[in-house]
Amino acid sequence: MKIAFQMDPIGSVDINADSSFRLAEEAQARGHELFFYLPDHLAYQQGRVTARGHDMTVQRVAGTPAILGGMREVDLADWDVVWLRQDPPFDMHYITSTHLLDRLKPDTLVVNDPFWVRNYPEKLLVLDFPELTPPTTIARDIETLRAFKAEHGDIILKPLYGNGGAGVFKLDADDRNLSSLHELFTGFSREPLIVQKYLPAVRQGDKRVILIDGEAAGAINRVPAAGETRSNMHVGGRPEKVGLTNRDLEICAAIGPLLKEKGQVFVGIDVIGDYLTEINVTSPTGIQELERFDGVNIAAKIWDAIEAKV
Repeated sequence: MKIAFQMDPIGSVDINADSSFRLAEEAQARGHELFFYLPDHLAYQQGRVTARGHDMTVQRVAGTPAILGGMREVDLADWDVVWLRQDPPFDMHYITSTHLLDRLKPDTLVVNDPFWVRNYPEKLLVLDFPELTPPTTIARDIETLRAFKAEHGDIILKPLYGNGGAGVFKLDADDRNLSSLHELFTGFSREPLIVQKYLPAVRQGDKRVILIDGEAAGAINRVPAAGETRSNMHVGGRPEKVGLTNRDLEICAAIGPLLKEKGQVFVGIDVIGDYLTEINVTSPTGIQELERFDGVNIAAKIWDAIEAKV
């Protein structure tokens, strides 16, 4: 097949951690043709959805993860699969790219389905499952945020469309910085904030569970670094081997059918203790860590699901 990757610069990826690299590596091993382009080079031109990018050969060489051909323009309708893999923030640039990629249907398979990526960003899809999540409020109004903090004491405050642990704050019951943080965030962004009740179980780890076409494929535990609240590996969280609990499977059984129905082939959910906190559909990570811990070729399972659809 002909496979295109819409992602951030391939030359800067970590070959031992990046999930997009691993997906490309597995596709190449299966004999598929690879093409790479940046989101800035996606365009709509008089009825065609095009991209300017490079034919790509990936290699497990630190510092040189890919060999790129010369820049050329392609019509993405000629490609079998397009991967939507750039990292958030989930801003209007990201949203616009989902609108353009929507126009490739039904002849080209876009993974994950861009219509539902647009309508199910990670911190919003969990609102469909309140019985699985900790107490949560989304608001820009400071009085609403203060009322939530007064009710729940220790809270987590974060930007609604952030990623990788950026801008995440833990506020204790007696912390007096809520107003200052509100002023900071609203001073440069029109987005609301999301607050959740703090879950002490995060000290034992924030579990990333990977689902493939709605089915649980495995999990890794991400343990915060000393002195940190955040467990994201981008900010020093330590990955550990972990199994799936009955509660994890219960959560996956509840959300899996919806993910499968909406074309979300590769999803990573975050579970702290017994609670679902995020459903990551934009550019989930964790494939390589899970493969190392469990000895299972997760990338192959993802490609099996995609090849069956194509």
